[in-house]
Amino acid sequence: MDAKAEIRNQALTLGFDAVGFARPDSVAQAGERLAEFIALGRHGDMGWLADKAERRMAPPALWPDAKCVVVLGLNYGPERDPLAALRDRGAGVISVYAQGRDYHDVVKGKLKRLGQWMHHSLDAEVKVFVDTAPVLEKPLAQMAGLGWQGKHTNLVSREFGSWLFLGAVFTTLDLAADAADEDHCGTCRACLDVCPTAAFPAPYQLDARRCISYLTIEHAGAIPREFRKPMGNRIYGCDDCLAVCPWNKYAQVAREAALRPREALQAPRLAELAMLDDPAFRKLFAGTAVKRTGRDRFVRNVAIALGNSRDAAAAQPLRRLLADASPLVRAMAVWGLAQILPSAEFAALAAERSGAEPDAEVRAEWNQYLSSC
Repeated sequence: MDAKAEIRNQALTLGFDAVGFARPDSVAQAGERLAEFIALGRHGDMGWLADKAERRMAPPALWPDAKCVVVLGLNYGPERDPLAALRDRGAGVISVYAQGRDYHDVVKGKLKRLGQWMHHSLDAEVKVFVDTAPVLEKPLAQMAGLGWQGKHTNLVSREFGSWLFLGAVFTTLDLAADAADEDHCGTCRACLDVCPTAAFPAPYQLDARRCISYLTIEHAGAIPREFRKPMGNRIYGCDDCLAVCPWNKYAQVAREAALRPREALQAPRLAELAMLDDPAFRKLFAGTAVKRTGRDRFVRNVAIALGNSRDAAAAQPLRRLLADASPLVRAMAVWGLAQILPSAEFAALAAERSGAEPDAEVRAEWNQYLSSC
C-alpha cells in the first residue's frame, strides 16, 4: 500500500469513520468568511476566535512545515430522534454530542495514536489538533472530501449525515489531496427554517449571538430576554438544525462506545438538576463536555427551562434558587417564576424578596416583570 492507503487503513483500525487528505493552503476562502464573521461581531463573547483569527484563517501559519492535513471524522450518530425530547417539558435537553464522554478526549486520544504510528512507521513529523486549536476543521474536511458545509455552516456527510466529530493530523509527508466534496444542499432550507431564534442571517451564515448552543454554553451572562422562551427546555446546546437535515436518512448510530449517551443525561428531570450544587454538578457531568461550562451557567439554563415548562410544580425549585449564591442563577429564577406564578402571587413574592436582593441586575429582573403584574 502507498502511504495514503496505509494511513487510511490505520485510521479506520483505530475507530475513525471517515478519512481524507487536504492541502494546508486550500481553505483561503474560508478564512475570508471567518474574517467577515468576526468583523460583524457575530462571534459574540468568543474572544478566542478573534485572538487567534490570523492563525485560524491560514493553516500554514499554524505549522509552516506541514505539507498535508489528514482530516478524520468520528461518527456520533444518535439512536433516537433528538427533537423528540423537546416535547417533555419537565426534562432538560442536552445536545447529543455532550451526552457521552467529552469528544475532545476521545478524538484526541485516537489522533495521538495515529500520529505516533505515522511518526514511527512512515518517518513523518506530525502535529495533532482537535477543535480546541485554531484550525478550520470544517472547510478542511470539505476539501478532504469528508462532506460539505451546509447552509447551517456545519459539516454534512452523505454517509453520516450531520453527526461527525472532526480532528486533524498535520504532517510533513507530501501527500496528494483527495477530491473536495461538493455542496449537495440544493434548494433545501430545513435547517434555516427550524432555528428557534433565527440565528441564520442568510444561508451559510451564522450569527452565534442568536444561537442557542452559543447562548447556553459560551455566553457567560444572563440570557437576553428575547431568547429565553425560544430556548424551551434546551439546557445545553441545540440540535435542531442538525437533526432536520434530510441527509440524516443515511446516518448511522455511533460505533464508539465512549460516545454513547449516558442514561442519566438523556432526559434528566429539571427539578432535580435545579438542586445541583457545585460538587454534585461535577460528579454528574464528570468526563463530559458539560462540565466545562460550569455549574452556575448550567443552572441558569435549567431555571429558564423550568419557567418554560409552565408547570406550577416548577415554582418550588425556582423559589429555592432565589437564595442561590450566584446572582446569575437568582436572576433567571426570577424570570422563571414570572412565567409560572399568577400575577398577584408574583407581586407578593417580589415585595418580599426584591428589597432584600443585594444585586442590582437581579432587582432589575424583579422590576421588569413586576411592572406587568
